[in-house]
Amino acid sequence: MTNKTSYTFVIETQGCKLNQSDSLNITNTLLESGYLMSDTNKYADIFILNSCTVTHIADRKARNKIRNFKKHNPESTIVATGCYAERSPDFLKSMEEVDLVISNKDKEQITTEISKILNIDQEFIQPFPSNLIKNPKLKTRAMVKIQEGCDQICSYCIVPIVRGREKSIPLKDIVNRINKLSSMGYKEIVLTGTQLGSYGFEFKNIKIINLLKTIISDTDIQRLRISSLQPQDLSSGLLELWENPRLCPHIHIPLQSGNNNLLKQMRRRYTVEIFNQTIYLVRSKIHNVSITTDVIAGFPGEDDKSFQDTYDLCKKIKFSNMHIFPYSKRPKTSAAYFNNDTPSDIKSNRVKALIDLNNNNKRLFEQSFDNSVRKVLWEESYIENNKKYWTGLTDNYLKVKTVENNNIRNKITKVKLNYIDNELQGKIIS
Repeated sequence: MTNKTSYTFVIETQGCKLNQSDSLNITNTLLESGYLMSDTNKYADIFILNSCTVTHIADRKARNKIRNFKKHNPESTIVATGCYAERSPDFLKSMEEVDLVISNKDKEQITTEISKILNIDQEFIQPFPSNLIKNPKLKTRAMVKIQEGCDQICSYCIVPIVRGREKSIPLKDIVNRINKLSSMGYKEIVLTGTQLGSYGFEFKNIKIINLLKTIISDTDIQRLRISSLQPQDLSSGLLELWENPRLCPHIHIPLQSGNNNLLKQMRRRYTVEIFNQTIYLVRSKIHNVSITTDVIAGFPGEDDKSFQDTYDLCKKIKFSNMHIFPYSKRPKTSAAYFNNDTPSDIKSNRVKALIDLNNNNKRLFEQSFDNSVRKVLWEESYIENNKKYWTGLTDNYLKVKTVENNNIRNKITKVKLNYIDNELQGKIIS
């Protein structure tokens, strides 16, 4: 046993908000067990990579991050977890830099496994009481997982393979989790999961609408955001809950394609017509709503016409922001066996066209709030030209910056917005 009295750690989170939620849980567990967050993300005794594997690029980024950290911290202990660790544990174990591989289902045991591999005598580590942890160096928004896994089995998606079948977190556990995070100082909670709309399917008389009502009534969290909802899951009754100002007027609705034939090949559970109806419904129910989306470019069989359908639909809807992904073949998914691949150069051109469209739509959406007043949760600061700038997000997911010498981190203020030099700038008015 070693009798070292302190061990520092760094967690690098890649990929989705589910991973961000898991990383927050791991961080708090490590802190409560006596481990210390490193003062810098560059050096630590322990490096934990919470990985993504949704594309081959994500896999490469994970490997590069592990190698780079070990290069600069040759004595550090490297822990790989997340979806890449779930999909390819043997490969990660074969990397000379990696000391420990933890699957998604074993993430709750990560602190115990780290102590084992380091041969740590826990008696020499002083635990840090959870009620005294005040959001150390963490973001002001906390991700809270309400649901795990996916039963929809879209043809391109590896998530069901690495995350398993759908499973809802009990409502009471979610409320307790939010209340704990609120006591730690968090002002905003983002509910995360793979299929939030099917939350509670295995419980009696519990659905996503019941969950939101309970959170609103049984917690004091100031802002509540939903990470993603499928178009077929958005009903009038659910959207009426946004009359409560604590629910942020921002909804992420994945599109993936604007062509019905491709949506069918992807095994999505909606059509372009249903998607259009959902967008109309959301905008009619939620004032000043920000609607963001995901789009895949270059899915097998995407010809010029089907891509144009997607482009035209995105242009028509004018999303406030789009996450654009070139299709990436993932092992064990059914689309990996499709023969009509889109050539790489065509795929790249389509991604670029969508990015250019997104930049224009995003600019138009931001400009529409020029000279308006919104509430901003301030997150980070930086110095530029001898001025201290702060950046934060409005309730409807607009990034804003302001000049302010005082510490306003994790504070929500009313801000007068102005669109200047291709960005939203704000003046705090309360």
